[in-house]
Amino acid sequence: MSTDTRIGEVLSKIERVRQTRRHKFYLRDEHITLSHGSGGKATHNLIEGVFGPAFSNPLLDRMDDAASFTVAGTEARLAFTTDTYVVSPLFFPGGDIGKLAVHGTINDLAMAGAQPLYLSAGFILEEGFPIADLRRIVTSMASAAADAGVMIVTGDTKVVERGKADGLFINTAGIGQIQSFGPLGQAHAQPGDKVLLSGPVGDHGIAILLAREALDIETDTESDTAPLYGLVAALLGAAGQGVHCLKDPTRGGVATLLNEVALASEVSIALDEHTIPVHAAVRGACELLGLDPLTIANEGKLVAIVAPEVAEQALLALRAHPLGREAELIGEVRAEPAGMVFLRTDIGGTRVLDMLVGDPLPRIC
Repeated sequence: MSTDTRIGEVLSKIERVRQTRRHKFYLRDEHITLSHGSGGKATHNLIEGVFGPAFSNPLLDRMDDAASFTVAGTEARLAFTTDTYVVSPLFFPGGDIGKLAVHGTINDLAMAGAQPLYLSAGFILEEGFPIADLRRIVTSMASAAADAGVMIVTGDTKVVERGKADGLFINTAGIGQIQSFGPLGQAHAQPGDKVLLSGPVGDHGIAILLAREALDIETDTESDTAPLYGLVAALLGAAGQGVHCLKDPTRGGVATLLNEVALASEVSIALDEHTIPVHAAVRGACELLGLDPLTIANEGKLVAIVAPEVAEQALLALRAHPLGREAELIGEVRAEPAGMVFLRTDIGGTRVLDMLVGDPLPRIC
């Protein structure tokens, strides 16, 4: 078989995959599994097969981290989002479920270019849960909100029978005021854009895994959970309308996030593996456990897709902020093949970087 023939077959295969993925996702499962909470392919199947068709509307159909809209009769541009936290264990290196519940929701607002303002907090408590632990979590939550300049202004509490809630679940919803100069969203990436990552990936997921499983791996890895609006404001101040898309790589990691962008924007994204920062301890743990750092969750990182002419100043702005000191330019957006993400590996090859399949680390947020 000639080289040209082999190349033709590879391109043909890629085109078949591309056409399949343009139809997005299909739900074939008959029952919910842990994978449906991974943020990866199973989650997207569930959304496309159940929630999307039932709740379809112009705001929801964008599938961004937060809904963005203008209040009727005013010029107020707002963002609204919600998230539920079921992390296990409740306390982990670098944080706890309360801090995570604040940061996770305000970061989704920040990805819409919105300054977070107000949060709600809903608690599902299991009978027998220690009041001392609840007080510790609520105190942490209040501190995280105060540090981020947001107020928890409404809430709800429910109690279920012993054994029905694994201690505590928290839901938070948030409202913020949009400060960005132009539209942001996963459908706005354009060929030629550059992909920026604000820092090393995988810290949160690995910290949770090691805390939960008590594995005999010596590491000082902590969750990277942090409020990102200050970093976003610095980026928008430097790059303005050149910022086309912001997303935080939580469940499913960077790989899933970029696949979402590639599908929504109908573009291809190419990454350079050697530019992607990963702490040595996280890389080592992933190698031992057979995990890919690019599919591991983060709670204090963002991916920015920016116009090429502002990439340099955008990167400098990220690096000037304490949460972006290790930021890197990790790839670029291309026109074809649409809906695909590629990783140029350290050994000189190229492989398709797909969404997370399955759920190797359930209940990480």
